[in-house]
Amino acid sequence: MKTRILKICLIAFASIILIIGGVCWYIYNKINTPNNCTDSFSLYIDEKTTRKDVVSVINEKCNEDAAYWVDKIFEVKKRRVNRYPGFYKITPEMSAWDIYNILALGDNSTANITFNNIRTKEGLAKAICKNINMPADSLYKAICNNDVCKSYGFDTVSIVTMFLPDSYNIFKTTTVKNFLDRMYKEYNNYWNEERLNKAKENKMTPYEITILASIVEEETKKPDEMDIVAGLYINRINKGMLLQSDPTVKFATGDFSLRRILNKHLKIDSPYNTYMYKGLPPGPIRIPSKIAIEKSLNYKKSNYIFMCAKEDFSGYHNFATSLREHNRNAAKYRRELNKRNIK
Repeated sequence: MKTRILKICLIAFASIILIIGGVCWYIYNKINTPNNCTDSFSLYIDEKTTRKDVVSVINEKCNEDAAYWVDKIFEVKKRRVNRYPGFYKITPEMSAWDIYNILALGDNSTANITFNNIRTKEGLAKAICKNINMPADSLYKAICNNDVCKSYGFDTVSIVTMFLPDSYNIFKTTTVKNFLDRMYKEYNNYWNEERLNKAKENKMTPYEITILASIVEEETKKPDEMDIVAGLYINRINKGMLLQSDPTVKFATGDFSLRRILNKHLKIDSPYNTYMYKGLPPGPIRIPSKIAIEKSLNYKKSNYIFMCAKEDFSGYHNFATSLREHNRNAAKYRRELNKRNIK
């Protein structure tokens, strides 16, 4: 009798163990199964984000199981989903457990972002967000928001001058605000007392220097003549002359593929058309490099007031102090344009 009872107890115990093991195995598989979302997406977490918010987004983007198990893991672990705010990239191969881990423990991984040769805010946002989790449209909307720009001392046009092309090490999960704070800090570090005083000596503001640098960099990619080009435009400003910069006209057209500026382009009524309006345009026509800014800040003094691309297409320019000399240079360049059938 005792033996029979013992056997029954052992069988019952074994059954319980098997059931528990089966349940554990089932849960283990469920929480470690890829979420199978159709595509990667960014999950934004801030201080107000709730577990319900997270579950709702995951349920929309992934299968219901993933959302359910993320919810259960947070519930059992008694962790807050908003402990580490930021943008988190959720990929199709990530399981509920993976999602829980990056949200509950945070993601301290970083990425190097590099941006240069940028003309527009859209291009800037895309270049910056290429290697971090922050969606480009989130950054773009922020730098188009007047209140956001105003909080840093800029408007929606001048805000682009806060971004100095370089390489920066950034947390992949950084928020838009944290990123903008970082760029603002870099901007203020660059425009130190020495550079501010130099701009003041030139009777220009950092913003005006940056606008000038944007024109200079569009005119030439040769650092060894950037200071000459900058000085030429300073001369024209001081003489009350129109800048007559072709790149500003190209910017006014919105067609950056133009290889040749024609008379019809010069008639475009835009404050960026420096053939029509005196002085610097209201904003930069590109986001200039630090080299272009330095060369513009420390421009070379000369008597040049005209420039024309060299006819050898080397990227360098012929400079002139008189219209007669400039017309000769321009005629040589036009001949080469026609010879190469560049329109």
